[in-house]
Amino acid sequence: MAVTWPKTTARMLTEVTGESRPDVAMLLVLKDAIAHRLEQIALAQTRFEAKYGMTFEEYKKHWETEDKSEYYSYEAEFDYLEWEALDTRKVRLEGVQAWLT
Repeated sequence: MAVTWPKTTARMLTEVTGESRPDVAMLLVLKDAIAHRLEQIALAQTRFEAKYGMTFEEYKKHWETEDKSEYYSYEAEFDYLEWEALDTRKVRLEGVQAWLT
């Protein structure tokens, strides 16, 4: 299936990537965007790992098996949900990245 690109979009894709074929240029942009997002996720995960001194999997195990009052604070619950979302997003993006390769 052929995709028709607006001229301005095709020009921008060429400017950004140096690739004259818009379909190839779009794949390059997508790969770069995914790589950038994965880097941002890794930085955020590193911050949580430093804050809690463990990986998300370890934190999740503690969260699910231990009953400590500190796990019920707003901050702890918010961090858990945020960290879990990062982990989920990472897995999804890695799947798309593998598909594009």
